[in-house]
Amino acid sequence: MNFYDDIGVYGSSTAIINEDSVRITYNELLNAADTLNVHIKKRCLVFSLCENSLESVVGYVGFLRARVVPVLLSTGINPTLLDGLLMIYRPEYIWLPCEKAKNMNWGLEVYHYGNYALIKTANIIDYTLHDDLALLLSTSGSTGSPKLVRQSYRNINSNTNAIAQYLGIKQTDRPITTMPMSYTYGLSIINSHLLKGAAIILTNKTLMNRAFWELLKANEATTFGGVPYVYEMLKKLRFPRMELPSLSILTQAGGKLSPALSKEFAIISEQKGIRFFVMYGQTEATARMSYLPCEYAISKAGSMGIAIPGGEFWLEDDNGTVLCGIDAVGELVYKGDNVCMGYATSCDDLSKGDENGGVLKTGDVAKCDLDGFYYIVARRKRILKLFGNRVSLDEVEQLIKELGYECVCSGEDDHLHIYTTDKKNHETIKAVVVERTGVHASCFDVVHIERIPRDDVGKILYSALK
Repeated sequence: MNFYDDIGVYGSSTAIINEDSVRITYNELLNAADTLNVHIKKRCLVFSLCENSLESVVGYVGFLRARVVPVLLSTGINPTLLDGLLMIYRPEYIWLPCEKAKNMNWGLEVYHYGNYALIKTANIIDYTLHDDLALLLSTSGSTGSPKLVRQSYRNINSNTNAIAQYLGIKQTDRPITTMPMSYTYGLSIINSHLLKGAAIILTNKTLMNRAFWELLKANEATTFGGVPYVYEMLKKLRFPRMELPSLSILTQAGGKLSPALSKEFAIISEQKGIRFFVMYGQTEATARMSYLPCEYAISKAGSMGIAIPGGEFWLEDDNGTVLCGIDAVGELVYKGDNVCMGYATSCDDLSKGDENGGVLKTGDVAKCDLDGFYYIVARRKRILKLFGNRVSLDEVEQLIKELGYECVCSGEDDHLHIYTTDKKNHETIKAVVVERTGVHASCFDVVHIERIPRDDVGKILYSALK
């Protein structure tokens, strides 16, 4: 089932609940999406500046139905970065909030719906779009690179169906958004619930806003997900004490949750009668590659789980040789219909076909236990060699966090940089790092920063560290 083509079967059922608790049916959603399409008369490229709103979802669904290719970007994107992307990709249309359209001289408004306007640009279109190309998304952590992930219709439909299957999504479910839909994890939640005819509660409010919880309770949300930072915030908010009787599913992806915190939330969820799923994925895999079945959330805490339905994992060494055995540690490789077509760095790349053949080298180092459950050991790019010693930046971060200090690590071979919001205990941090990693103190420095830079999802912006 192509959810964007077939969701009309849900008719008068509620599709969207907005921040004012106004409900929009599937019939109304599709009518708005198809009306928008009338003003886009051919297959072309559209920049869609997204927020968690009805207008954004209308545009997204409409573009997929019309086989128009959207580039999903956050409404909060840096204006200079946006201008650069517009020059590089030269879209024929832009779908964005009216207020932003008023302040920009990008073209002529040809249609508006709600708080959004459709702008026809004056760009000369001298490039072609591959027939399979459905969607373009920024790579995770992108802060200025023009590199986009090319996803096909097959990619989207495969991953959407797999997610709905392993989560057991039903029409009665009601997810509430905690991440922007321009982010692959947030978008996958929208896709998989539209597939099943569920009602999606759209909000741009964060978990730190009381209005978020009021909206969740008033509309009896059943589901929400988040990156590790969201779960760190939930712990600070004393989630175990919250009375949320409607909540039945929690999902976590977008980075590795520490085994301790993963087990803590698995136990809390079991006590509350909530199914807790830890998942693993990348934009290059259209969102998800693995999930940890909720019945193993406690016993396998720290694991990324098993491949999603239709997917397959294996490990390779640096020479591409497949590794076997319980002690094997190597690069995690995934195969499935959800692996993207490849990357684009300009509009000239949009005519390219599938360059991956369904296989993705994830760049993560992993191992597999006797039961077939995988564990991420480190990100290949997050491992340094400090005078011969291999040191995982993620492990150093976790070590320091266990001491009670907020920190983030980066660096290059032979030098590690530890950034912490703590002002006083740098010598303590140094001593523990030396003791636990065996590296000499001359291999690293500890630097104070006021706050850890994060994007609008809560993921750490390592590129912003100096």
